[in-house]
Amino acid sequence: MLARYHEALAAYDRAVALKPDQADIEGYRLHAKSHLCDWDNFDADCAQLIESIRERNATTAPFLFCSVPSTATDQLLCATRWTAKNHPPSENQRWRGERYHHDRIRIGYFSSDFCNHATSHLMAGMFECHDRSKFETVAISWSPTDPTEMRRRLEASFDRLVEVGDMKDDEVADLIRRLEIDILVDLKGFTGGSRTRVLGRRPAPIQVSYLGYPGTLGAPFVDYIIADRTVIPDHHREFYSEKVVALPDTYQANDDKRAIADRIFTRGDVGLAPAGFVFCCFNNNYKITPDMFDRWMRILGRVEGSMLWLLEASAESAANLRKEAVARGVAAERLVFAQRASLPDHLARHRLADLFLDSTPYNAHTTASDALWAGLPVLTVLGETFASRVAASLLHAVGLPELIAESPEAYEQMAVDLSIHPSRLAALKTRLTANRQTAPLFDTKRFTGHIEAAYTAMHERHRAGLAPDHIVVPA
Repeated sequence: MLARYHEALAAYDRAVALKPDQADIEGYRLHAKSHLCDWDNFDADCAQLIESIRERNATTAPFLFCSVPSTATDQLLCATRWTAKNHPPSENQRWRGERYHHDRIRIGYFSSDFCNHATSHLMAGMFECHDRSKFETVAISWSPTDPTEMRRRLEASFDRLVEVGDMKDDEVADLIRRLEIDILVDLKGFTGGSRTRVLGRRPAPIQVSYLGYPGTLGAPFVDYIIADRTVIPDHHREFYSEKVVALPDTYQANDDKRAIADRIFTRGDVGLAPAGFVFCCFNNNYKITPDMFDRWMRILGRVEGSMLWLLEASAESAANLRKEAVARGVAAERLVFAQRASLPDHLARHRLADLFLDSTPYNAHTTASDALWAGLPVLTVLGETFASRVAASLLHAVGLPELIAESPEAYEQMAVDLSIHPSRLAALKTRLTANRQTAPLFDTKRFTGHIEAAYTAMHERHRAGLAPDHIVVPA
């Protein structure tokens, strides 16, 4: 949690040496290694973790498992076992079948990210666009309360914002019940700081998982997951404990007011060479797998003078990535690392890149939207799991489906082809610039109407005494 991954890894290694059969810590150890881009025995570690989940009843934090090459079946098993062990349903259920009678559907958004966080960067516009004649919105928050512009904007967008950071789980559940929330929307899932135990106390008649966590919660007390038919095709519904709500364009909210700085960055400002094609990937480093890196290095090997621009998560991960590049015959200086920056500046510096190379099995999510909003095409490969299909969803919604590769081999070839045919890439960028104003991905009002239709359908089923079921929202 302190991002001291090198020390954490040493402690995990020592723990395993003392007691080799501690299956439950394998996921944490592998995630610490992934943050460092330490890939020694990576394939064996992944295989061991999957075997432990399948055969040894091990529990691993599901968020850590998203970046492990695995199947949708494995991820359901991981989540179900994790929830059963760590967040079992409470015997004291707060909501016991009552019917509320409100003039407006009361939506409770449940999160610790009502601050300068990726979730709020995506959702702020949607919160502002809610139809207040039909929906009452309540933020149930345990977020930092720093007086930032984003925080002030969020506070103004809800009917109520209730702070619960100092309250115990039972107290939070009691509060939600007293508030008579019709639909509780959990924006955390299994991400950092989540409070899944509150949902296990069933404080609301309808409980929904959305946006924060890209997968099933495996929880009997979560009724719906909001998705679309790219991230969860109909034939994948069996891998989700929730009923699937399919929005028509994309499941991901976006804010059409995100500011891009006016500053014009130069290559020298960010450490890029004066000339040469710039591939980039600003995903967190733990999402980079050895297989993905192999492909990137082969692409660099085929495109003379090209470079790969990455986010620098830490000095250790950057050093390890440069070492891995050299081991694959690519000069270390062809990897360039970006320091963290304010969001407007970060969006502005995207103009220096030519093509965003997505990662798999954990795609760019907010990061892909950042690139597309900034006018940078994203190349992805379609995977099997929710986390590996998000970029494809975004590309469909922005009108660039031809940038979705059907295989890793096709992805490599497409990256090379686009780099050596500048007219094709220029045409894509021109279309992206035009589509940014018209395509569904960045139409915040359109998206809000779709998610409101989903909430209405859930609520109508509930009021009619019907159990949750799959919902397909029409465009």
